[in-house]
Amino acid sequence: MARAYSLDLRERVVARVAAGDSCRKVAAVFGVSVASVVKWSQRWRSTGSAAAQPMGGRRPLVLLSEREWLLARIAAAPDVTLRGLRAELAERGKVVSYSAVWKFFAVEGISFKKKPARQRTGPRRRRQAPRPLEEVSGPT
Repeated sequence: MARAYSLDLRERVVARVAAGDSCRKVAAVFGVSVASVVKWSQRWRSTGSAAAQPMGGRRPLVLLSEREWLLARIAAAPDVTLRGLRAELAERGKVVSYSAVWKFFAVEGISFKKKPARQRTGPRRRRQAPRPLEEVSGPT
């Protein structure tokens, strides 16, 4: 991942724009994009600093505030689906995406396994013979 431009460069660019030079001219002089000059100038006008924002890191879980409720809900009904939980969260006033619910349970170490009734069938030798559809009453 690329690093941010130095604070020294950013301050020199902002100073030139503040002195009255156009953003395009300043961008050509310092060898940066016009968009960078505009963004740095806007940031300097709004915050008083052209310093770069922190890069990288992990975002906190959106559902951390609902942790206790979610864990209790899974304990009460372990067969609930992620989409069902998402709908219940929306009723509680917490509108989140399907992937946010998925990510919460992945971080908690909870996985949703398929039910045995929905497993694929095994090889024929392990299955019972199918029952006849109807009894034959006599010779045909």
